[in-house]
Amino acid sequence: MLNAARWIVFTAAALAMNFPVIVTFVTSLKSARELSVNAGLWVSQPTLENYLRVLTQTDRFNIYSYLFNSTIASLIGTSLAIILTFPAAYVIARSEAGKRTVLPIIINLRAVPLIIFAIPLYMMYQWLGLLDTQLGLGLILTIVNTPLALVIMVNAISDVPLELDEAAKVDGASTWQVMVMIIRPVVRPALVTTFIFGFITAWNEFLFGLMLTTSQAVPMTVGASFFFAASGGGVQWGTASAVMMLGALPPAVLGLVMYRQISGSLTAGAVKG
Repeated sequence: MLNAARWIVFTAAALAMNFPVIVTFVTSLKSARELSVNAGLWVSQPTLENYLRVLTQTDRFNIYSYLFNSTIASLIGTSLAIILTFPAAYVIARSEAGKRTVLPIIINLRAVPLIIFAIPLYMMYQWLGLLDTQLGLGLILTIVNTPLALVIMVNAISDVPLELDEAAKVDGASTWQVMVMIIRPVVRPALVTTFIFGFITAWNEFLFGLMLTTSQAVPMTVGASFFFAASGGGVQWGTASAVMMLGALPPAVLGLVMYRQISGSLTAGAVKG
C-alpha cells in the first residue's frame, strides 16, 4: 500500500513538472484544422506535418543553421569555461583566502541580472567585430558558465586530499603537472558534470542570443521564435510547438544519456581520505 502511494505521488509530481512539455508535444502532433476545434490533450488524428514543415521548408527560417549555431556556441562556452575555471578552482581550493574572497565575489557576479551588461557588451562587440558571430556568442556563454563551473570544480578539488599534491611534489612534479596528471583524472566525474550543465545552460541562453545575433549566428532559442508566424496570418501553434520540441531535444538527450555520470559526481566525493 505504501509503495503504491509513493508511485502515485511520484507519477503526479512527474506529470505536473512535465505538463508544459506534454502540452507542447501534443500540440505539435495536431494539424492546424484540428487545433482550431480541439485545444485539449487528446489528438484525434496525429500528424507529423508540423515536423516535416520545419525540417523541409528552410527557405525563410533554417532550423539546421540554428541548431548548428547553438551547438558551436555552446561547445565554445562550455569548453572555455572548463579550461579557465579548472586551474582557478585548484588555486581557490588550496587557498583559504580564495575560498573566503575570490569564490564569493565570482558567484555573486552571476546573481546580477544579465540585462545590466546589455549595452556595454553590445558596444564592445560592435567595436571588436564580434556581433552576429558564433565566437562572440560563445565567449559570452563562457562568462555565463564560469560561476557554476567554478563552484563544481572547487568542491570536487577540495575533496581531494592535499597529501596527493605533496606526494607528487616530493617526487619532483610541478604545480601544473600536479593539476594535469594527478588532480584532473581524480575529478573527471566533476569535469563531465560541469560540461553537461554548462552545455545545457549555454544551449538555453536566450537574452544574449537575441541581443548579439541577427542572421548569421542566430541560436536555436532565438530561431525558434521565428516560427511562431512563419506562414503569416497569426501564430502557427503546431509549427511553433514542433520547432520547440526539436530545439529541446539535444540538451534533453544529453542529460538522459549522461544521467549516471551527473548523479554519481553529485552524490559522492572524488576521493575520501
